[in-house]
Amino acid sequence: MASIASLLIDGSILEGGGQLLRNSVALSALLSKPISINKIRNSRKPPGLRRQHETGIKLAAEICSASLTGAEVASCDVSFRPGVIKPPRDYSADPGTAGSTTLLLQVSVPCLIFSGSPSLAPSTLTLRGGTNATMAPQIDYTQHIFLPFLRRHFGLDPTLHVQKRGYFPRGGGKIFCSVPPVPGPLPSVTLTDRGSITSIKGQAHVGGLPYHIALKMREGARDRLISAGHEPGIINIDSMREMDELTVGSGGGVVLWAETSGGCLIGGTAVSSKGTDPADIGRTASEELIRNLEHGGCVDEYLQDQIIIFMALAEGKSTVRTGPLTLHTKTAIWVAEHLTDAKFEIEEGPSGATTVICQGIGFKAPSQSHNEAIANNQS
Repeated sequence: MASIASLLIDGSILEGGGQLLRNSVALSALLSKPISINKIRNSRKPPGLRRQHETGIKLAAEICSASLTGAEVASCDVSFRPGVIKPPRDYSADPGTAGSTTLLLQVSVPCLIFSGSPSLAPSTLTLRGGTNATMAPQIDYTQHIFLPFLRRHFGLDPTLHVQKRGYFPRGGGKIFCSVPPVPGPLPSVTLTDRGSITSIKGQAHVGGLPYHIALKMREGARDRLISAGHEPGIINIDSMREMDELTVGSGGGVVLWAETSGGCLIGGTAVSSKGTDPADIGRTASEELIRNLEHGGCVDEYLQDQIIIFMALAEGKSTVRTGPLTLHTKTAIWVAEHLTDAKFEIEEGPSGATTVICQGIGFKAPSQSHNEAIANNQS
């Protein structure tokens, strides 16, 4: 049987970075569509793959038995030809750098969700690298906002444990994620009415630094929220210092989330930096949360782009109100429409409010006959 021709994807489109790469590879794996990506990170300095991108692509290739060329550091062209998604099993990945563990989750979790029958044991991921850094969601954001959103609105139940924190530039963190499979399709989601804010929760943490820094971050965050008009009684921010044996390097961060009567989670985050007043780090996280609340949407700027792939895979019409679309979200939509038959509409409202409407494809876990056909195409 003749093999399927690869779909060429311009890696410099829109955001032109790692997210385009991750979403393209994940959808390629799920849909059994071979892809070739060129001009990878074309406008970055230096361009091409970094170690974490290489590690993520190779992890996805392992999950779906893909043949892979060009997946090496500094490469600007990658060919990814997926095979059969394997039944649930144990996986591990380590870029050997402070590359983000949350970005490794982004490329692998969508594939593992559809890896077999719910009667099978979950897949597991043991990932090493950075857990709290700029330019990627903190692991606490994934744990307290992203995964609970998947659980509440898409019926998925991945669980995440932070076994060791790894800070920039050393990395060395370790997380464990369990991903139960589902047959699909995912349900559509409608989130257009945020409702009232019922609580604001959060965590200020440090590792390899004195505990008083976490306290100052917490107080800075709390004071800024109160000055913005939020009732002190609904604010509950924990402070903590990781044990030295559970930390590599030194650092810290703040993750806040507002819970609403409409079932929404809205976040705000900040990462500590040397020479910056810890209270300012807390205030920065609160200001980000306040900004994400002002537009009246149901998801924040980080959740906004991460749920696009799930809306595209879900069955039926999903409608989510959010704030102004980020470049990452526009990129995620472009990739989803380029690789799937999902259709998106964008409605812009007052005060920066935006509604994202998606007619999803109702994706289901591949059947045995489908897998056999894919295997024949590879032979």
